[in-house]
Amino acid sequence: MKIIEPWTRIEDAPEGEELLRRIERIGRVCYKSEGSITEASARGFVERLLARGHESVIEHVSLSARIVCDRGVSHEIVRHRIASYSQESTRYCNYSQDKFDGQLSFIRPCFWAEGSEAYRLWASAMAEAERAYLSLLDAGASPQEARSVLPSSVKTELAATMNLREWRHFFRLRTSPAAHPQMRQVAGMLLEQMREAVPVIFDTL
Repeated sequence: MKIIEPWTRIEDAPEGEELLRRIERIGRVCYKSEGSITEASARGFVERLLARGHESVIEHVSLSARIVCDRGVSHEIVRHRIASYSQESTRYCNYSQDKFDGQLSFIRPCFWAEGSEAYRLWASAMAEAERAYLSLLDAGASPQEARSVLPSSVKTELAATMNLREWRHFFRLRTSPAAHPQMRQVAGMLLEQMREAVPVIFDTL
């Protein structure tokens, strides 16, 4: 059994300033102000779009992210419908195989300290789930049958693609204090990466 931390990564991170110039070229169609484009005009133009709430323009640009989290968090992520997802399949992945080191991986809960009684009980339950899963496979069950004993804490990996407007909506909801702590943990680290990769778009979130 492996206990791991969640992580996120932007796939094919864009060149940020070029992304802003692309948004400007598209957005100025609305105002027929293409003649106002200069070498330095994109950042200010995009800032003004967002300040006015004219966010439909940023729907023309999409970003993809790789997210490693637990299955419970992944269920919350895929509720965002203006998106495309590809997710690790527990139907087809056989975790007894060598490429998985013959074991399951679980995401460490961020709300329990290692050494606490709650953490000990959780780790014990994960170990028992792994034993049951591997025993089912040994008894002839297929991976899609054996997965019925897997808990929400089992690690999963997904690729998510959203346009910039939907990413802004995602972060507003999923970094809120009302969000689940593990959802907030994952969304927070991805938001920081988005801010580093893309100027302006995520600065006010």
